[in-house]
Amino acid sequence: MSDTQLTVTLDGGGIDDARAIVRALEGVFGAPDGRPSDEGATVRTATFGSPGTPQAADAPARAADGTLSAPVTVTVQGTPQAVEAASETLSRAFTARNDGVASGDQERERQLLLVP
Repeated sequence: MSDTQLTVTLDGGGIDDARAIVRALEGVFGAPDGRPSDEGATVRTATFGSPGTPQAADAPARAADGTLSAPVTVTVQGTPQAVEAASETLSRAFTARNDGVASGDQERERQLLLVP
């Protein structure tokens, strides 16, 4: 595949938590289509697109202070390679629990619970 696209849906936590999660993924996928900005939203979405296959980071930095303010359910959806890279990156950057995976022919979806 020539393009990798990853959609990330964030449910829970505050705007700073959402921004920290997106920053953790930027090291692997580059800048998203936009950064979370709606303070009042309960669900936030970011889409990453980059050429080629994502490269897993060796040891991504933790969020600015190392924790989130509240639990955040993160759903990552895209190519199997993109979903695996995102899951590994988030699991290194935050305390994460894998809450399930669904696979299709060319796409995968995984849900993670990131906790403070």
